[in-house]
Amino acid sequence: MTKRRLVPLIFERSTPGRRGYRLPDLDVPEVPVTELIPSDMLREEPPALPEVSELEVMRHYTQLSRLNHGIDVGFYPLGSCTMKYNPRVHEDIASMPGFAAIHPYQPEETVQGALELMYNLSEHLAVIAGLDATTLQPAAGAHGELTGLMVMKAYHEQRGEGHRNEMIIPDSAHGTNPASCAMVGYKVVEVPSNERGGVDVEALKGLVGPNTAGLMLTNPNTLGLFDENICEIAELIHDAGGLLYYDGANANAIMGIARPGDMGFDIVHFNLHKTFSTPHGGGGPGAGPIVVCKELAQFLPGPVVAKEGDRYTFVTPENSIGRVRSFYGNFLVYARAYAYILSHGPKGLREVSETAVLHANYMASKLKDVYQLPYDRTCMHEFVLSGKWQKDKHGVRTLDIAKRLLDYGYHAPTVYFPMVVDEAIMIEPTETEPKSTLDEFIEIMRQIAEEAETNPEIVKSAPHTTPLRRLDESRAARQPILRWQKD
Repeated sequence: MTKRRLVPLIFERSTPGRRGYRLPDLDVPEVPVTELIPSDMLREEPPALPEVSELEVMRHYTQLSRLNHGIDVGFYPLGSCTMKYNPRVHEDIASMPGFAAIHPYQPEETVQGALELMYNLSEHLAVIAGLDATTLQPAAGAHGELTGLMVMKAYHEQRGEGHRNEMIIPDSAHGTNPASCAMVGYKVVEVPSNERGGVDVEALKGLVGPNTAGLMLTNPNTLGLFDENICEIAELIHDAGGLLYYDGANANAIMGIARPGDMGFDIVHFNLHKTFSTPHGGGGPGAGPIVVCKELAQFLPGPVVAKEGDRYTFVTPENSIGRVRSFYGNFLVYARAYAYILSHGPKGLREVSETAVLHANYMASKLKDVYQLPYDRTCMHEFVLSGKWQKDKHGVRTLDIAKRLLDYGYHAPTVYFPMVVDEAIMIEPTETEPKSTLDEFIEIMRQIAEEAETNPEIVKSAPHTTPLRRLDESRAARQPILRWQKD
């Protein structure tokens, strides 16, 4: 592993005797450390900590932050994750004392404004989904999946059909889908894609039966393609006694245009931290509320917010599956999402999706002559290219292309997913980027395709300008170095 450091590490700045903070003199009697800590737990010598000034510490962490990539730094075309700019006004709203300084243990009468926000957000999400009842509790998308499947299982068991233990999932599904099914105790049944990139309806007909609990589907799917047969698919599942679950990871493509409930879905989860304004990534809080049809409302995790006259209060659905999250979920995420929905309105949300779809189709049309486009049809908010041409002709893999993008200051798209596409490159430009940024990225992608032909080694050995050069991937996975170690 070759290293290129932009600035010295904080340990290399260390100078004996230098300090950034000094503890005040004791104003209480000093107690020997051996009376507080057992002697066999004491160090024999002081830890090898860096001795640096406050200024050096500040510069160290500031430099580290500048090495990170984020949406505030540059284009982040991470397919399937909707890494778009989130308006800063929503951060201001989330930091308002009436939202940020309240506590779930407060009496209901002191937080009526917060409850009103949760109630109204639930109603708005139900309208966007085309369904009837909402719970805000799930903490993220996968948590929403788990919650939705638990609701589905409770529904079947109440009907005396607990034997329904098979969940049908497309071969292009998000990886969390089968994981969530396994946690609920469902057996995963995979349905293949057809030549158009949608569910193979004929194959599906052979998979449904008396043990079918439901079908989990993302629409548009992870190929960025809207399933043209969704109404027939919904009819097949419902006729078999199953339910349809909508993975809302790709909702950024359909807001105000099409509603999952109208397509036949019974359960929907939304990723508020993707589609509705909370910054995505970095380990911060998310939210994955689910919306269900009226027949499933009685099973939602409680409590949920209800309106009684002019007062808002918490109620628990009659046959609730119980809590899935402490308190009521991640409230400040709700505040951002509510602000996002109100600031856009129905027309604005539709424009968000229309623009995202336009951007994706524009980029796909500009790149499909230099990268393989396995499904050459109108896409939605994202599209999947393949680096197969570069690999077969010049030995340049998709991973090499992704690494080379780092040299040009771009975060790489999602690679090798979905797995139904060989050497997949999954790109989602989102609606928030200007055309100039899209054109710049297109030009760089075309330049890398040219480099793969004329100078493949420069691509295969990339990146060249980052603080760390290419890692030994196998060794990094098997022998990760997770902390600094003194030489």
